[in-house]
Amino acid sequence: MSTSGDVAFRFRDIWLVAYGPSMVSAIGHGAIMPVLALRARDLGADVSTAAAIVALTGVGMLLASLPSGALVARVGERRALVGAGILDAAAMAFAALTDSVAGLAVGVLLSGVCWTLFLIARQGFMIDAVPETHRARAMSLLGGSHRVGVLVGPLIGAGLIEVTDLTSVFWLGAAMSVLAALLAATMPDLGEEKRAAERARGHVGVWSVIVAHRRLLATLGTAVMVLGVSRSLRLSLLPLWADHIGLSASTTSLIFAGASAIDVAFMWPGGWLMDARGRMVVAVPVVLSMAVACLLLPLATSALTVALVMALIACGNGLGSGIVMTLGADAAPEGGRSQFLGAWRLCGDIGNTGGPLLVSAVAAVAPLAAASVVVGVLGLAGAGWVGYWTRRVDLARTNAVPVSRPSP
Repeated sequence: MSTSGDVAFRFRDIWLVAYGPSMVSAIGHGAIMPVLALRARDLGADVSTAAAIVALTGVGMLLASLPSGALVARVGERRALVGAGILDAAAMAFAALTDSVAGLAVGVLLSGVCWTLFLIARQGFMIDAVPETHRARAMSLLGGSHRVGVLVGPLIGAGLIEVTDLTSVFWLGAAMSVLAALLAATMPDLGEEKRAAERARGHVGVWSVIVAHRRLLATLGTAVMVLGVSRSLRLSLLPLWADHIGLSASTTSLIFAGASAIDVAFMWPGGWLMDARGRMVVAVPVVLSMAVACLLLPLATSALTVALVMALIACGNGLGSGIVMTLGADAAPEGGRSQFLGAWRLCGDIGNTGGPLLVSAVAAVAPLAAASVVVGVLGLAGAGWVGYWTRRVDLARTNAVPVSRPSP
């Protein structure tokens, strides 16, 4: 049962069950991601194979988006979160124990599958647990809890590696996933009555939900892909440029750490803006900040100027914490909601995967500076598309019209 009519809603009443599982799970994932390629290399993988194994997390997320939505619809958010946590722990333990590159690849792929299931279930729970007036702030904090975990995880992981070895980070990840599952087990099952009604009527198929909302997914869903591309570029283009101008790995890491702090600082203002002023005032700056940063990047020839460009990206990215989940919650229908959220997650994952591929494709035929400018120009065009469709979301919310309803 949704709390959408509860004017006395307080975030502190739900903070542990709402944000605890996400934060502790993100600590484990955050600790593993920086050393995943090193683990692959230790097992005998060459550089390209190690890079491919790192990418398998994203592949697992892409493959699992639609099936995860269907699974959550049948078992509910709480059971899905508990199951995803336990299975993720098993995947990470397997990655620690395996002595083959293929075994590590299987563990990483399975972990990506679990992470998508986890994210869809978290989003569904928040839609039920938080009133619509607080939705964007709730989703921003959900995105922010992941960011905090990813910031803390590498610090804990680095300490563990100093006193033990590389595999200890994977055991940390397994322990954090088990803890996330235990925390999720304490949360209320808010969707039980709705699932019982759906079972009585017969569950809606994933493809029927996609067909029914194909126009929305092709328009606003494409805007979400643009958001995903914009946000993923900081993890691909910026490190390449830092290496291009000769910055050391430690300097680059320090710049990213500073940007992460800015990112976290802007998450609450971004959520407040979305709730108070609408989705467009946050969605557009996310894309614009990345587009302008890409245009400025060829002028950044020192650690200071790269840090300033990264700070610009972090401001936009922090403001947009939770924007994709918020838009998905706005658009999700009552019937077939989890199936729809799976399709929505797929749109975001395509964008997240497409950003690095776009940089790679342009850089293959042009210098990195030219690739940055091309991506920046495309980002400016994308900002217009995102602005148009998120403005329609704001108008629909103002007029109390479901955003999935086709316009006449």
